[in-house]
Amino acid sequence: MTQAPLAITLGDPAGIGPEIAARCLTDPDLPDAVAIGQVQVLRRALELVSPGTQIAVVDRPGPAPRPGTVRIIPTGQDIAPPPYGAVTAAAGQAAFDAIAAAIALARAGAVSGIVTAPINKAALARAGVPYPGHTEMLADLGGAARVAMMLANDEIRTVLVTIHVSLRDAIWQADYSAQMAAIRLAHEGCRALGVSAPRVAVAGLNPHAGEDGLFGHEEIQIIAPAIAAARAEGIDASGPWPGDTVFMAARQGRFDVVVAQYHDQGLIPVKYLGLEKGVNVTLGLPFVRTSPDHGTAFDIAGKGIADPSSLRSAMQMAATLARHKTKETI
Repeated sequence: MTQAPLAITLGDPAGIGPEIAARCLTDPDLPDAVAIGQVQVLRRALELVSPGTQIAVVDRPGPAPRPGTVRIIPTGQDIAPPPYGAVTAAAGQAAFDAIAAAIALARAGAVSGIVTAPINKAALARAGVPYPGHTEMLADLGGAARVAMMLANDEIRTVLVTIHVSLRDAIWQADYSAQMAAIRLAHEGCRALGVSAPRVAVAGLNPHAGEDGLFGHEEIQIIAPAIAAARAEGIDASGPWPGDTVFMAARQGRFDVVVAQYHDQGLIPVKYLGLEKGVNVTLGLPFVRTSPDHGTAFDIAGKGIADPSSLRSAMQMAATLARHKTKETI
């Protein structure tokens, strides 16, 4: 059974997304993919990194293009790209239009998964897009009841209980149902990546995982009961573990994934090991979605020096996850 191509959204036109997407789209060693976005944005990127490459404008993914050609499904109004490094409503709208189109293609089965280049949240807000980031957008437009973010590299994996909210709100949102959803999705996500019996470590919310109630009661009242319930379902979950040491244990091979309570608790350890290595996977969607583990890098956009390594890894992981999902549905 031939796997459909991946869809790569170009991200914010003013950032490095189009550049790294262009590098990956022209790499014959990577999975087949079609660009989603504005034609002029892709053309500007190709002129920067691969001037001889031709563009085929298509209305559906279709077969792989001939060598020296990349295909794009155009979205939105194809106007002149914004200046590199500029936060504009037009750029935010272009990024959103590409994501929405990719989601529709994925839900229709026309692509095997989505790989998203970085977006700028301020540009989205200027465009009036009612989502703070990719994850919330994918969940709503993708029809998912509950999603979780997994950040992974070749050393550790982490799944977040709460995502793009203030730390104050994260404490309130890290309730029992959020714990259960994150633990289950962490288990399922690892299995999709080929881990047959995932060992799920759950981090505490408070310092030293609450120190038996000395520094807070969330571990006793919320997190530990969720871990017990997950174990009753057959999930190898343990904790709550202190957040300042659990990632070291995972890196040493004791755990396959760490469930972190809030954004920075989980993402700092992964990103510290190198932005070029990390991949973001959205768990809980009815389709595959991955992205690089970095932002728009406005400071180097347009200079032709952006490293595509993380996007390359995201494409490879998306293809792996898509093959797993295809086997499940055959």
